[in-house]
Amino acid sequence: MSFDQGCALLHFSRNGAFHEGASRLLVLERGEGPYVFDTDGRRYVDGLSSLFCAQIGYSYGEEMAAVAGEQLSRLAFNTMWGTAHPAALELAQRLAEIMPAGLNRAFFTSGGSESVEAAWKIVRHYHLANGEGQRTKAIARRIAYHGVTLGALSLTGVPGYKEPFGPPAIETIHVSNTNQFRSKLQGEQLTRALLEELEDAIDQAGPETVAMIIAEPVQNAGGCLTPPPGYWEGLRSIADRHGIVLVADEVICGFGRLGEWLGSTRVGAQPDVVTVAKGLTSAYAPMGAVLVSERIAAPLYEEGRTLLHGITFGGHPLCAAIALRNLEIFERDGVLENVRAREGHLRELLEGLRDLPIVGDVRGAGFFWAVELVKGEPERRLDADERERVLRGYMPGALREARLIARADDRGDAVLQIAPPLIADDAVLEEIVEAMRIVLAGAGRLLGLGSPVAA
Repeated sequence: MSFDQGCALLHFSRNGAFHEGASRLLVLERGEGPYVFDTDGRRYVDGLSSLFCAQIGYSYGEEMAAVAGEQLSRLAFNTMWGTAHPAALELAQRLAEIMPAGLNRAFFTSGGSESVEAAWKIVRHYHLANGEGQRTKAIARRIAYHGVTLGALSLTGVPGYKEPFGPPAIETIHVSNTNQFRSKLQGEQLTRALLEELEDAIDQAGPETVAMIIAEPVQNAGGCLTPPPGYWEGLRSIADRHGIVLVADEVICGFGRLGEWLGSTRVGAQPDVVTVAKGLTSAYAPMGAVLVSERIAAPLYEEGRTLLHGITFGGHPLCAAIALRNLEIFERDGVLENVRAREGHLRELLEGLRDLPIVGDVRGAGFFWAVELVKGEPERRLDADERERVLRGYMPGALREARLIARADDRGDAVLQIAPPLIADDAVLEEIVEAMRIVLAGAGRLLGLGSPVAA
């Protein structure tokens, strides 16, 4: 069976590419374990967890359906606007139990961008309560993605996503990210340079005007950019010294992607506020949250103070019930343990791709990895025309032919990114990397790079 795009506008897509049969649209109708199936019955290994969401894969539908049916038959909907319901309250309590000490308040949203915007408003509430209403600026990192609704878009560090939509809603200073590939500095030297740049940015902005610093434990955009040693400890020290709130955006890294409930734990971060979504329900329902430390939330419990933010479907009973079962499955089926046990094997498999002349770097952690594409040598980046030809011209079809769902991305550097379902075993990981090898080798031939070097 085939479908054209019809009346649907696809997200972050060149919609014209699929209109009136220009290219065949991939339509997926079924999932099983780490695999998805299209409408013609072809099987693909989901090497991206459906955009970092499907943490536990696709075989828990009946269990989730039972939970959903039970909740819907009891209470289909209630808002969190001055009232509550048991599922959301139980979920907030469960999150407080499993999260790092101090992150014991939860504000529920419907997704990642909403979580980021809600975090900003909560941070502003905190500063206003402390008599520091002049703190209206944020600091984020270049190339980082924090969402594309207008508030979150201010924090996103990708100029091309922002410029068509006018001035940002939040004044944001962007500093360097932690990309270590090609950097002249490494390790602690790089950490010092990055933190000095951040200090300089705060000084220039006026320390008393900066409300928050936001960063991902491992930055997604740019291709799984890991922090150098001591980086997050340095962010904590700087934030404390200047009275700035430190926010970890864990929409992608949270709920097992790095082998921990929060990626912050993996990288030594101690944030005041954490934004989550995606893995909170493993995408069996849309839900996000802002996890807030008691110190930051305290003013919101003062007599007469109103939290001036609300989301109609935030904390939806159906989504909360599914999130609770998702957390139960994580513990019952050893999901975090699976990532920790198999990360080393996945790393070894990916490092083996370095014999392809198109592979310049392999980076990531947990089940969250990227390879950067080069023209035979690290300093030889793909230019804009080559990125267009390889990432948008060649790779969509080649990945489809290899029966692999992965992400060919371009934020100035060309990367191929994977984020397998957290239930994947060694055989699935090997299948993913072997498909990557086929696709990358073809991309290398397209660029005239020849065969892999001999072992």
